[in-house]
Amino acid sequence: METRRKFLAKSLLTLGAATIGTKALFAAENNLAKNEKLRIQQNDVILFQGDSITDAGRKRDNLKPNDTGAFGHGYAMMAAATLLNKYADKNIQVYNRGISGNRVPDLISRWDADALQLRPTILSILIGVNDFWRTIDRGAQNTPQQYKQQYQQLLDTTLKQLPQVKLIVGEPFGVKDVKHVTDAWYPDFLGYQQVAKEIAKEYNATFLPYQAIFDKAASRGAGDYWTTDGVHTSLAGANLMAEAWLSLIK
Repeated sequence: METRRKFLAKSLLTLGAATIGTKALFAAENNLAKNEKLRIQQNDVILFQGDSITDAGRKRDNLKPNDTGAFGHGYAMMAAATLLNKYADKNIQVYNRGISGNRVPDLISRWDADALQLRPTILSILIGVNDFWRTIDRGAQNTPQQYKQQYQQLLDTTLKQLPQVKLIVGEPFGVKDVKHVTDAWYPDFLGYQQVAKEIAKEYNATFLPYQAIFDKAASRGAGDYWTTDGVHTSLAGANLMAEAWLSLIK
């Protein structure tokens, strides 16, 4: 399976850049991965995927797109509502398939039904906090490297079937000193955040730096204003995430 880096390399070679060096290749790739805004197209299918932060209490037996009950009360619902209002003339379909407690292996096991069969044109993934969290609260065995390999498997499968899909990779985040997110999370949790950045770069995805977004928000409100337990968002935190997500779209 070729990643988008390989696709880019082939394109450059086709243009006569057979002697391009490694540095030039990475520069070209970086130009494509500068979080340029994604344009909503006619009939786009937008899919939000992830864990409880995305799930946010949605009715899982409601699989309809564009339906309030299918979205819960989190950032995905807020972002979807704005998208459907702003792009009413585009006939878009928006889905939420986040499931509470999920890690990357859980996504892999349900990916065909909950992602590939929906044929998304824009795929937003926020996953990783449980991949780390379960190692400290339930003794799960996992490392940042395993997390990366699993994430690569997920995206390789995705790009094989949906080579034109536009990817958004959300950074797993924690708001320190709010309930669950203690000193015990660090420095290990940082490794999972770094992997998300590397994955976004490797697959030419738009990277959404949620940790920096919450860190910046601390100047306006305490951590427990934005999250209920350091991970799950308050109403304000959900809106903060939704606005950050929507800032990627034009």
